[in-house]
Amino acid sequence: MASITPQELQTKVGEHLGTSEWVLVDQDRINKFAEATGDFQFIHIDEEKAKLTPFGGTIAHGFLTLSLIPMLGASTDGPRIAGVKMGVNYGGNKVRFLSPVRAGKRIRSHVKLLELEEKRPGQWQQTNEVTIEIEGEEKPALIAEWISQFFV
Repeated sequence: MASITPQELQTKVGEHLGTSEWVLVDQDRINKFAEATGDFQFIHIDEEKAKLTPFGGTIAHGFLTLSLIPMLGASTDGPRIAGVKMGVNYGGNKVRFLSPVRAGKRIRSHVKLLELEEKRPGQWQQTNEVTIEIEGEEKPALIAEWISQFFV
């Protein structure tokens, strides 16, 4: 995986930066997210009741899928910025949950660089379009315009 400067990354605005590894979203991960957030809606944790819904079984929380963006980003096969001291989530401009992620499915992210600007010397703000693909399905789980900052 190549290491590039922020200025070199700026030349890639509008380009696909990479695809992450696949990650399993199993019932255990969903249950732990429910515990961490207090969201115990039956469509996430009650396998028998969830079978009776149009989903046909339990599904991941939309926010669980969204929260996996940083982890998926870390496994993306795209370029790495040389000398990064730290990175932080800054927020999102748009998030759309398009398809449920059923328990037991694998997901991965596709990242497109939309914008990169230096806010102050050494502080860069990056806006990416992140599409979370569900293995074997046509429609993605979500598309987000996600903003992060990194410091070099």
